[in-house]
Amino acid sequence: MNTLAPGRTVVTGIGVVAPNGIGADVFWKATREGRCVLDRISREGCEHLPLTVAGEVRDFDPAATVEERFLVQTDRFTHFALVAADQALADAALGPTSTFGVGVTTASCSGGGEFGQRELQNLWGRGPGYVGPYQSIAWFYAATTGQISIRGGFRGPCAVLANDEAGGLDALAHAARTIRRGTDAVVVGGAEAPLAPYSMVCQLGYDALSLVAEPALAYLPFTSAARGFAPAEGGAMFVLEDEHAARRRGARIRAEVAGHGATFTGTAGWGPSRHGLARAIREALAEADCTPRDIDVVFADALGVPEADHAEVLALADALGAHAAKVPVTAPKAGIGRAYCGAPLLDCVAAILAMEHGVLPPTPGVFDICHDLDLVTGQARPADLRTALVLSRGLMGHNAALVLRRGDGRDGAAAGKP
Repeated sequence: MNTLAPGRTVVTGIGVVAPNGIGADVFWKATREGRCVLDRISREGCEHLPLTVAGEVRDFDPAATVEERFLVQTDRFTHFALVAADQALADAALGPTSTFGVGVTTASCSGGGEFGQRELQNLWGRGPGYVGPYQSIAWFYAATTGQISIRGGFRGPCAVLANDEAGGLDALAHAARTIRRGTDAVVVGGAEAPLAPYSMVCQLGYDALSLVAEPALAYLPFTSAARGFAPAEGGAMFVLEDEHAARRRGARIRAEVAGHGATFTGTAGWGPSRHGLARAIREALAEADCTPRDIDVVFADALGVPEADHAEVLALADALGAHAAKVPVTAPKAGIGRAYCGAPLLDCVAAILAMEHGVLPPTPGVFDICHDLDLVTGQARPADLRTALVLSRGLMGHNAALVLRRGDGRDGAAAGKP
């Protein structure tokens, strides 16, 4: 346990499994270049469904890094997180520490639909003797937290958040509070795997889901052609530490988790999210002790529903004032899809890497903007980025905002050079 007075909570490790790349470097290259990888869904059993376009994680082999005994107990959403956690821990180079000094926190929106569907099909098609013992745990929201902690021998404070898509940002805030209470490090994040047939049928009840069959047109936030969001699988994991402890061991400080705000505005349309999101932004700024003018870039929620996009633009104006019309806004998720709880976590990775490299990544495929904001489109922009604001709203009415500050420096990138 950390015995010094708590300092800043910092990010020392990053891991990514996303539709546009596995690993932070591959993910960043594709994100910086504005690649759109949305495509026709190729998963077996999905051919007859009206949802046809999503962001899939392709060429993913969890067995290359995760032991078989963990793979057979877990669903694809946990496989993603286990691999990303390995990357984050390796990036952090976290040395020996008390097993009670490391905790795990993850967020999940849907749990393990693919594993659950397979076992239920065995139950109804072949009988109860063909249902495996792991059905009781693999589908559960907390499975990822449990398996990461068991596999890593981490016995510190553990938690799972199942509070809508904004839970991705809330998980980081929860981990930061855990650090401030004295825990040495927290492995935190989450991933989703919502493209199994059962999971996809459940999503068809979302009015915000895009059923557009052309990948290039399926997810166009902030445009007159917006028809909803394309879903995605994947996510990200981080290692968070107290700054004192991280510096004492010579760790690289990649970013600071500086401020967080969260509200709930319910499901009575997207209009109320304006006020809830604006309040979350103000709370995050206050906790970070920064002004609206300190924000150098906004990573937007970018739902792709006209009413929701309009509410987000108004929320930015309410919270940031005149600065809202000047601050660059971007939505890289338009090129990979919206991975539910994983979406804002991937935005956090993009924000950290953008600050390290001095580059604003573009919003893929979006050009005809019909809102009053400086949306980054086309190509990446060089910029001196010190502070980023990441936004997220859930389909059930949760709103969250997170302020990230740049760490110790840029990773070999010259200022203003993509």
